[in-house]
Amino acid sequence: MYLESGLELLQKAQTKQLYQGLVEQLKKDFVLAGIDFKLSSSVKPQDLLLLLKEKLYVLLLEHFDDYLNLLYVVDVPEKEFKKIDSDDIVKVAEGVAFLVLKREWQKVWSRSSFGQD
Repeated sequence: MYLESGLELLQKAQTKQLYQGLVEQLKKDFVLAGIDFKLSSSVKPQDLLLLLKEKLYVLLLEHFDDYLNLLYVVDVPEKEFKKIDSDDIVKVAEGVAFLVLKREWQKVWSRSSFGQD
């Protein structure tokens, strides 16, 4: 479910010609959180989604403080995160990947729509 929704979100960003901005915002927030996450500017949506999910999975298991810091930097609403109902860490990583992309999309769309930089 989350992977399909995430891919739809990324495709929507491409349609509105905001995909590149979303990738750049994601890279920026990872840097602000102090987390190494190399992304090519030409990364395809399905690859971006899988890379993000894998990175979050590793952060959840091995660097939980960094994971929490990333959620803070990206500004993922806690109430949204708490809605992820799973004991399966892979499902949690998928859900959080979607929430991160959703929040980054909101930032990029807002800047584009209201002319903020």
